[in-house]
Amino acid sequence: MGQIVPDPVEQYLSSLNRSADSVLKAIARAGEERNLPLVDAEVGALLRTLAMAAGATRILEIGTAIGYSGIWLAGALPDGGSLLTMEMNADRAREARDNFESAGLAGRVNVIVGDAQRMLAKVAGPFDVIFQDGDKQLYSPLLDRLVTLLRPGGLLITDNVLWDGEVVPGFVARPQRDPGDTRAIAEYNERLAAHPLLITSIVPMRDGVAISVKKR
Repeated sequence: MGQIVPDPVEQYLSSLNRSADSVLKAIARAGEERNLPLVDAEVGALLRTLAMAAGATRILEIGTAIGYSGIWLAGALPDGGSLLTMEMNADRAREARDNFESAGLAGRVNVIVGDAQRMLAKVAGPFDVIFQDGDKQLYSPLLDRLVTLLRPGGLLITDNVLWDGEVVPGFVARPQRDPGDTRAIAEYNERLAAHPLLITSIVPMRDGVAISVKKR
């Protein structure tokens, strides 16, 4: 049974999601077999929906992995739109480039290999949508820079903010997650809620998705 949403509800939602194509399904299978930290199809569909609702033409992603969430995001872009995505692991970045090519999206995507904390200092905004799914202990340190890079009215979307329920003290009887990551996410959630430039709502989908709008 899922900690956040009961398994039967998740299975029902999954049965309604018909947006994933054959490339996405193949990447999802590969990720599951290798236990890679990918979003699931329901979160992917949410990313695409939000990016389209924002009219996004420039998207920034922290944490490419093998390109699964990036394909959902890049699929929302119009002709001429661009996704800039950052990945620490060079092998995963190389695989992600191949996956973007298979999805027919390579022309819209630039994969940067390196430490996001260092690379973000070199990036110029504004971005319409930013998806944060990188190192959990960098969530708070990177927050102000990401808000600066976001256009007014733009969306900062953050994955894993409920951390399988472990951010709630005492909710999980036997926590399985890294305590340092759990503390970092709980701190980040507090900062999101109190940030003077953001209005935030957390959706209890899968591992928790925070949707923050930058005030105009």
